[in-house]
Amino acid sequence: MTATLSPATTAVLSLTGVSKRFGAVQALKDIDFDVHAGEVVALVGDNGAGKSTLVKTIAGVYTPDGGTMLFDGKEASVSSPAEAQHLGIATVFQDLALCDNLDVVANLFLGRELYTGRALDEVTMEQESWRLLRQLSAKIPSVRIPVASLSGGQRQTVAIARSLLGAPKVVMLDEPTAALGVAQTAEVLNLVERLRENGLGVILISHNMSDVMAVADRVSVLRLGRNNGTFAVSQTTSQEIIAAITGATTNAVSKRAARRESTDGDTAPAAQAPDTRSDASASTQEEQS
Repeated sequence: MTATLSPATTAVLSLTGVSKRFGAVQALKDIDFDVHAGEVVALVGDNGAGKSTLVKTIAGVYTPDGGTMLFDGKEASVSSPAEAQHLGIATVFQDLALCDNLDVVANLFLGRELYTGRALDEVTMEQESWRLLRQLSAKIPSVRIPVASLSGGQRQTVAIARSLLGAPKVVMLDEPTAALGVAQTAEVLNLVERLRENGLGVILISHNMSDVMAVADRVSVLRLGRNNGTFAVSQTTSQEIIAAITGATTNAVSKRAARRESTDGDTAPAAQAPDTRSDASASTQEEQS
């Protein structure tokens, strides 16, 4: 396992010693995690590793039992999703939470509509929608078509664009490429790169190691609710990360394989010495004659 050092700049979001328990279940135990501006940090782990719990703790859905959170170098406390958004933390969950019957503009400003007097300011909302989509280099033909007519990648684009409305500094993406095709996955990964180029700290939760290795700068591994390594993508391999996720470096299968290799080495057939028995018997017969 190769541990890496954080960049010299101050982390925009930093967690230290965060723990969360649900009754008898210790979901998180002394978790340390950080993300810097203009950086993509992938959060990976097996099912039940604590990824969703950590994301919901950062997003304000859960209140941690212990630990500290620093945002922009200042201690912060988040007790609700509204507080997290106000602080500058945006989350795009896997279900996207889009209304299929509404158009792109209505989805982007749902619950945060702009008004001129008592009427909706449709012009300003449409202009702002295009600005957000251009910021992500999005490929959407019109902001006035229903979301139901968009592809999976385009729907993900709308969800990410909506998260940028409050000018956040950290964006969390929960399995953004799940159930997407190859072309749509590439489109979403391009969006992640646009977020990094715009100076945002991006937390990417994914099971797809190809996606992680393609866009992440660092990978933080959770295993059984604990930290199990932080890796720089440029200095590691997917095999090392998978080993940290599964605990393959210490499990019974790897130990059995190591024992088999050592046993095979010890029992390898030795080189056979030349058979001199026939020569010896021949010389004995000559002496007797």
